[in-house]
Amino acid sequence: MRNLYSILGVPKTASAAEIKKAYRKLAKELHPDLHPGDQKIAERFKEVSAAYAILGDEKQRARYDRGEIDENGVERGYGGFQNAYRQYQRAGAGARGRGFEGGFEGGFGGGFSGFSAEDLFSDIFSNLRQGGGRRPTPSRGADRIYEVTIDFMDAVKGTKRRISLENGRTLNVTIPKGVREGQQIRLKGQGGPGVNGGPSGDALIEVKITPHPRFRREGNDIHVDLPITLAEAVLGGQVRVPTIDGAVNMTIPAGSNTGKIMRLKGRGAEGPDGVRGDQYVKIQVMLPDVIDDELRKAIEAWSRRHSYEVRDEVR
Repeated sequence: MRNLYSILGVPKTASAAEIKKAYRKLAKELHPDLHPGDQKIAERFKEVSAAYAILGDEKQRARYDRGEIDENGVERGYGGFQNAYRQYQRAGAGARGRGFEGGFEGGFGGGFSGFSAEDLFSDIFSNLRQGGGRRPTPSRGADRIYEVTIDFMDAVKGTKRRISLENGRTLNVTIPKGVREGQQIRLKGQGGPGVNGGPSGDALIEVKITPHPRFRREGNDIHVDLPITLAEAVLGGQVRVPTIDGAVNMTIPAGSNTGKIMRLKGRGAEGPDGVRGDQYVKIQVMLPDVIDDELRKAIEAWSRRHSYEVRDEVR
């Protein structure tokens, strides 16, 4: 396996945030759902996920950087002793005393009376066989990131979506009412498999919301622009206003101007605490598409008798 940093395309000095960002980008690009039947892409996805399982864990990354574990999360060192021990056994009894013993005595300065390589290897491998050696450390599997896109009303009201996981399973995921753009829904234990017997990671379902052509959401409040006629603005009256629960009647006060905001209490989205926000209605006075002579003459006659300022003096 290649160096884990090169697999994720980041330098060894990369921060935890940079590593996570690189993993998320690659996971989205290589997700098997986007490349059905492509075994090479599937293997690359597994390779990236395995790399993040180690580099995304602070303790495992530190151990990897120190050379204590390899790219698979397996402890280093045991294999080196095994090779040396095999050479030592093949050397035969006569060579054991000369080559190996002499080499180790020279290396330690020759100051240990009665020291032999046979004693050293015997102690080491006896300890390993009895379970006294360092064993691979279990670590949690990597989280898997999925995206689901829902429309505005489903986000407000709540819905269900069927999600296909990397392991081939499909799950019905409940999208709670009031979910926000970018919010993640965590499915415990549905992520990547653990390393060396560790627990599985989680599946994180990131929610994307399609904008509504009429409603806007700010927190749990709903905002909507309401066009009204010139007559309704001047004289007032009852109008129908759209809400997330359907249209309701609202009274427009006489003399309402563009920009006036009115509140419909409790007509907003429901929060996690079950309390609903409000709906805010912004008035927009609309002139008729065609200004006929009757309207023009009426306005001209009225304006000759009345005047008012709507702009500050321009200097």
